[in-house]
Amino acid sequence: MSRDKHDEDEILKSFDDGEWQSVDDPHRRIDLKEYARATLLKDKRITLRLSSGDLMAIQSIAVEEGIPYQTLISSIVHKYVTGRLVDKRN
Repeated sequence: MSRDKHDEDEILKSFDDGEWQSVDDPHRRIDLKEYARATLLKDKRITLRLSSGDLMAIQSIAVEEGIPYQTLISSIVHKYVTGRLVDKRN
């Protein structure tokens, strides 16, 4: 079994076992609305090459956020060009 398939199976099992809980957070709702707005406003398609490690990290974060990884990438780019990308690690 590939590593990706194994990871997917673990996620599905944890969901089926009831380990996931919905989080009702007003700030999260605002973020999700922004992600949705950015997704709906797309009018150009690009091809982007990323390292496998970076793509896997982005996909993992997207799963945690509950959004498609393409939407996450689009949101990151949008926040960067509008000056709203904030590094929370510092």
